[in-house]
Amino acid sequence: MKQEIKCVLLIDDDKVTNFYNTKIVNKHEKIKEVVAVTSGEKALEYLKEAISGLCLKPNLIFLDINMPAMNGWEFVVEYNKLDQNFTKDIKLVMLTTSNNPDDFERSKQIVSIDDFINKPLSVNLLTNLLENYYKVKTY
Repeated sequence: MKQEIKCVLLIDDDKVTNFYNTKIVNKHEKIKEVVAVTSGEKALEYLKEAISGLCLKPNLIFLDINMPAMNGWEFVVEYNKLDQNFTKDIKLVMLTTSNNPDDFERSKQIVSIDDFINKPLSVNLLTNLLENYYKVKTY
């Protein structure tokens, strides 16, 4: 079954990374909208607004681990408290510079984390994710 990707949510405290990742995601014709936020708190606000129908629900979330105030792991704890009916079909991908094998192993233990990939995001990485999770073909 092919699924339309209406929205991708980027969560990264680095504005340059968000700018770059937005450019990469916008290159993909199957994705309608990209939303970039610079903190876990802002991402949770966005998701709560989406639950209320005030903005688009993301199909895919890219989450950085190392952020001030609320890191990626702390975000996941709060994310898991959101309405499961809302979050169950959202794919959550850790997108990080972390080379710590403990982070990778930790991500495997958390059911709501679908994938763990290293920065930088690329068109090929994005295409592979869309094909794997959404059966979206780009050709």
